[in-house]
Amino acid sequence: MMDLLMPIVDFQFWNNPAWRWVLALAVFFVALPVLRKVKAVGVGALKRFAVGPRERVLTLAADLLLHTHRFVLFILALNIGILFLQLEIPWPDRLFNVLAVTLLVQAAIWAGALIDFYIGEVRARKLESDPATVTTIAALGYIGKLACYLVLFLLAWKFIFNEEPTALITGLGVGGIAVGLAMQSILGDLFASMTIVLDKPFVMGDFIIVGDYQGSVEHIGLKSTRLRSLSGEQLVFSNQDLLSSRIRNYKRMFERRVLFKIGVLYETPLEKLRAIPATIRAIIEAQPKTRFDRSHFSSYGDSALTIESVYFVLAPEYAVYMDIQQAINLAIFEQFANEGIAFAYPTQTLYLKHDDTAEPAPAATRA
Repeated sequence: MMDLLMPIVDFQFWNNPAWRWVLALAVFFVALPVLRKVKAVGVGALKRFAVGPRERVLTLAADLLLHTHRFVLFILALNIGILFLQLEIPWPDRLFNVLAVTLLVQAAIWAGALIDFYIGEVRARKLESDPATVTTIAALGYIGKLACYLVLFLLAWKFIFNEEPTALITGLGVGGIAVGLAMQSILGDLFASMTIVLDKPFVMGDFIIVGDYQGSVEHIGLKSTRLRSLSGEQLVFSNQDLLSSRIRNYKRMFERRVLFKIGVLYETPLEKLRAIPATIRAIIEAQPKTRFDRSHFSSYGDSALTIESVYFVLAPEYAVYMDIQQAINLAIFEQFANEGIAFAYPTQTLYLKHDDTAEPAPAATRA
């Protein structure tokens, strides 16, 4: 039996006997599930102890550990198994480069998760009180991610090709001109997003109207801006088209001007007609959050005497305006009913005139 096993035991592959390869594989298959279990247990423990003054730090640590990619654990387990092999140059250096590049990719993932974590905290803390800061931080987060990815890519280039990335940077500078010409639309949206961040025509949470579309600003990205309409669907605009449009920002409206008209019958007595503007003024001034502007008998309509009134609602919310307008309408209806003033509605009066001078028709002649 030993004679049969000896050729297998003495088998050499890359200057390592078979038993070393078996041991390395065994270590790899043990290390991989152990690393996965350590990750799961670590995330659970950090979340469980994330209370009190340590909550923010431990929650961040749990989030970063959760973003550790499975491929990174695979490479780590593979390198642990390879430690039991005796490999000749250049294989150890190559394996180290693979591990280094993998860790750089993981560092990029962690950097993105760290930026997202910070942006999420700022959003939760300042979205209501300072949405402009949230918009700026979100845009700077995108720029920070791009900078991290670029730096880590250049470091990875050095490990992969074992040379300085000077030639790559030079090539990117020359090729950037051609890429810029080919990507004018994308770059236009990118610069438009920076204009939105710096000039702040609107910020996260603002209710805006763009042409025939309206909604609350839900997301401002590098390429597009997304709105949530009143009917529930999501509206997506490219940043360049958005800035070239006329935008009405209702979130920054401090007060709302309201003009409304009512019509009364032509048969309304002069004394009652003269008193209507004063009555409407008293009704408007009795409402909270309003400022009366004017009320006049403005015109003779086709079937009504038109009273035009203007007032201001000292709050931007649409629901507040509708509540006030409803209260004014009900009060006017009640006051007019008490004073016997009738509202007009479209009517027409037809006058028939009989002509007595017309000659009578000749009598029929009997045969």
